[in-house]
Amino acid sequence: VQLQASGGGLVQAGGSLRLSCAASGRTFSSYVMGWFRQAPGKERDFVAAITKSTGITYYADSVKGRFTISRDNAKNTVYLQMNSLKPEDTAVYYCALRSVVISRTPSEYDYWGQGTQVTVSS
Repeated sequence: VQLQASGGGLVQAGGSLRLSCAASGRTFSSYVMGWFRQAPGKERDFVAAITKSTGITYYADSVKGRFTISRDNAKNTVYLQMNSLKPEDTAVYYCALRSVVISRTPSEYDYWGQGTQVTVSS
């Protein structure tokens, strides 16, 4: 499985960005796609996740109400719409995939994308 993340960039506080993550290669009938982020000197943190089959979503408390995760099953692509961005959202954002069950733990994901930088200026 290959994951290709895109959509990062530089934005002012209060602005918006949309990240995309396209999965290719081996396909699963059911999987979970998650977004994580890692700021310099910090651990990789859970941001949001969605199940392919049911579209159930989970969010970190820090992004609830600002970020929205969605999926396009026909394209095997997951999106992360990020609104009302704050400087503390600055990080490298990674998408990751695991089978079936949602998890907030990075080590439980089997496949990772290359990461895309999001920088929010104050």
